[in-house]
Amino acid sequence: MFEQEHIYPPATRELAERRQRLAPKPAEAFKAFSHSVFADGALPTKTKQLIAVAVAHVTQCPYCIRGHTKAAMQHGATPEEIMEAIWVAAEMRAGGAYAHSAIALDTIMHVQGNKHEPLWTQHD
Repeated sequence: MFEQEHIYPPATRELAERRQRLAPKPAEAFKAFSHSVFADGALPTKTKQLIAVAVAHVTQCPYCIRGHTKAAMQHGATPEEIMEAIWVAAEMRAGGAYAHSAIALDTIMHVQGNKHEPLWTQHD
């Protein structure tokens, strides 16, 4: 079997330190922002981390998926809760594609010569 090439470099302390050295002020600001966002508030940290797991799947960030899955578990999330959050993300992503079909349908109507009235103003 062939060795799989890594698409993303592993997240290492060396890369984190380099990022910090190259742009220390934005790095510190981002770190403070992140700590503030994920602190307990109106939503508990566990819930925020479950939201982050779901969003990470939509943004398709492998580093975020790993980091927020681990953080969610550290804050008491179960594997079942994590998987359910991922399914919510999947439904929202699919729902967005379905909902945006209205744009394609409107374009079809315009291309076919019904340009005088947008699709969303037509009545059955």
